[in-house]
Amino acid sequence: MAGQPKQIKLNRAEQHILESYIPVVQDLAVYLGSAYEIVLHSLEDFDHSVIAIVNGEHTGRTVGAPITDLALDMLDALSKGLPATPYFSTNKKGEPMKSTTIAIRGDHNRIIGLLCINLYMNTPLSDMLAALTPKPSAGATETFASNTSELIATALEGVRRRVMADDSILPSNKNKVIVEELYRKGMFRLKDAVVIAADLLGVSKNTIYMHIRNYRKAAGEGKTEQL
Repeated sequence: MAGQPKQIKLNRAEQHILESYIPVVQDLAVYLGSAYEIVLHSLEDFDHSVIAIVNGEHTGRTVGAPITDLALDMLDALSKGLPATPYFSTNKKGEPMKSTTIAIRGDHNRIIGLLCINLYMNTPLSDMLAALTPKPSAGATETFASNTSELIATALEGVRRRVMADDSILPSNKNKVIVEELYRKGMFRLKDAVVIAADLLGVSKNTIYMHIRNYRKAAGEGKTEQL
């Protein structure tokens, strides 16, 4: 029948693409919480399309389950480049779910798989709020800067504040400790980070390089990488 979705043969590169999404399924489930079923489909075998799934109890599926009728119906629209649109459905028990189906593309922009996210809407609100609530000591600081200079300056100021308040660090070693911590954070991978850090600390670029070299030598990292 014309226009009917067809199974495809994946080449090796496309197989690698789909395989790379398997940890994405796991990581999304950790991030979103147990209310969300995350499913990865391969279009190579409609009868056993599910190649990864987390929280499958919401629909009663496991790896090896077939593709859904709705996913087959949506393939034509997705192949035309239409965006993934959230929709509401029900599972086998008639329980409500909010879902979206995202196309995964391979060679020549053809769809090779589907990433489906299903929110089980009967999940107790307390459980959903628990997934959004930071656990003790689980908080992390992240800087959403508008440019590299702001990012480096913000990171440096946070480190400098802690180091300057630490009386166990000799005053003569404070800049050294600041540079070492910025290095461990990966800040010197950014363009012009050495110049910006030197200016903010009131030292020369050579001093920054010296602290990095000494730290790498002590840590057994070998030759200093190009900064």
